[in-house]
Amino acid sequence: MPHKKFRVKDESDENQRLDIYLSGLIRELSRSKVQNMIQQEKVLVNSKIIQKPSFRISCGDQIEIKYKLPAPVKIVPEDIPLDIVYQDGWVAVINKASGMVVHPGAKIQKHTLVNALVYHFPEVKKVGPKTRPGIVHRLDKETSGLLVIAKNLEAFDNLKAQFKKRWVQKKYMALVWGRYSRKQGVVSWPIGRHVKDGARMSIKTKKPKKAETHFKVLKVFNEHSLLDVKPITGRTHQVRVHMSASGHPIVGDRRYGKRKKRTALKSRLFLHAYYLSFIHPKTQKRQEFTVPLPDDLQNVLEKI
Repeated sequence: MPHKKFRVKDESDENQRLDIYLSGLIRELSRSKVQNMIQQEKVLVNSKIIQKPSFRISCGDQIEIKYKLPAPVKIVPEDIPLDIVYQDGWVAVINKASGMVVHPGAKIQKHTLVNALVYHFPEVKKVGPKTRPGIVHRLDKETSGLLVIAKNLEAFDNLKAQFKKRWVQKKYMALVWGRYSRKQGVVSWPIGRHVKDGARMSIKTKKPKKAETHFKVLKVFNEHSLLDVKPITGRTHQVRVHMSASGHPIVGDRRYGKRKKRTALKSRLFLHAYYLSFIHPKTQKRQEFTVPLPDDLQNVLEKI
């Protein structure tokens, strides 16, 4: 296991966060992984264990870190059919199918959207992180709908900045349990890792982050409501968590929903990213894209 020691020498690093400093020095480790190592007592500053990623370093500090490098992920191009809504030399807009993982990870290294992207668009291999080439945002495995892909570095940086500034607009179609009496609403509970289950996001968290979701009720059924959902922020599982916390979990959501409730959806949830709008990195003109509900979701609506 690698064991590295660093001494803070540059005055420009004075008062910098420990997690940011280390993730900048060790390119193999993301900031989130560094944060986990700090919390697991694997980082020492001046021979003392530090457990706060926000710890501020000083010139002259000696930092020690023990870490295990993640197994290398090799991106193998795969001839997987893609629903390409739009493409040019800068971006591609993909209508992702439910069941497809966006990028490889420790457990899944094949049959992902990225494997398909490097086959259809070889130029994306050099765009962004090696394990997530071209990817500027994600959809959950079970969620279908629109994603924008960067095909060059300038487009990648531009789109990432747009997401950070919240210039990118996304809308989802969601079928939830329960009948809404109002026509629209806003959910603004902060979201973070669950206090007891770190694999789940929740409004019950020790590290809340601002999250805001707007919704409109399109149709009310006997036991369900069909919603048009617009997340203003982009927290992990935000729409799913907010709907569940509101007492209206998404149909088919086995992580945040009603597990005992029977549904016609066996391997996915009723959440579809039908609308995507962003400013084109080259033309600087706003572009808008929409896709219809997939057949399996449309069939559910017809049955209920």
